[in-house]
Amino acid sequence: MASNTEAPSGHVSCPHCGTVVDIETFRKAHRVCGKCNYHTRLNWQERLECTADEGSFKELDAGMESKNPIGFPDYESKIGALQKSCNTKEAVVTGECTIQGYPAVIGIMDSYFMMGSMGSVVGEKITRALEYGTAKKLPVIIFTTSGGARMQEGIYSLMQMAKTSGAVARHNEAGQLYISVITDPTTGGVTASFATLGDIIIAEPGALIGFAGKRVIQDTIGQKLPERFQTAEFVQEHGFTDIIVPRNEMREVLARFLKMHQRKEAV
Repeated sequence: MASNTEAPSGHVSCPHCGTVVDIETFRKAHRVCGKCNYHTRLNWQERLECTADEGSFKELDAGMESKNPIGFPDYESKIGALQKSCNTKEAVVTGECTIQGYPAVIGIMDSYFMMGSMGSVVGEKITRALEYGTAKKLPVIIFTTSGGARMQEGIYSLMQMAKTSGAVARHNEAGQLYISVITDPTTGGVTASFATLGDIIIAEPGALIGFAGKRVIQDTIGQKLPERFQTAEFVQEHGFTDIIVPRNEMREVLARFLKMHQRKEAV
């Protein structure tokens, strides 16, 4: 999925089919094309707005930010610019909220912040959100989108795969629900860790889901891969996700799962 293309005079064109629509209409549809059902990418604020009950979100670890652990050139300035443009300190925002009245811990990764790459702070915030859910006996929902591990942090980024996976395991051992919602694109170390460890794994229509890129795989094995390879639909057919949910149905579906879990807890 590409980002939508802004057109003159308050209109936007779908990057998939080219249909031009009024920008406000497009926003009210949560950036889903009314003609071809193409799901364009959301920033964290838009995702929160169409998921959590209004006024219910209480952010966790809001001030946590990266400090350039391996001295990568210009890393601080790039992070600083993204913090201003995305209005957040890092590529994931976490907190507690309600969804149709049901309490949950939520994590939302933002592809507009360094392609949602996972560095030490992203891994730490995901881990703390899971640990908070474990301690408070709350279900955790994480919306993933990522280009993978953040190369600017070297081995520190790769260590987050084990750390987040351990937090998921402890949450599971405590009998709590973890729902992973995979959005476009989710690749690399995020796919290989917490994104695919949910008790329930949901994907948005058409989302790119994989570890290595399609071209890398084709060059490695010397074979042409199917056209739909690594799409949410292809991945579901091969058993790696449980359900594909359109964006306009996501809140209701999540609330239904939270309701079932709450009933289990009450038994």
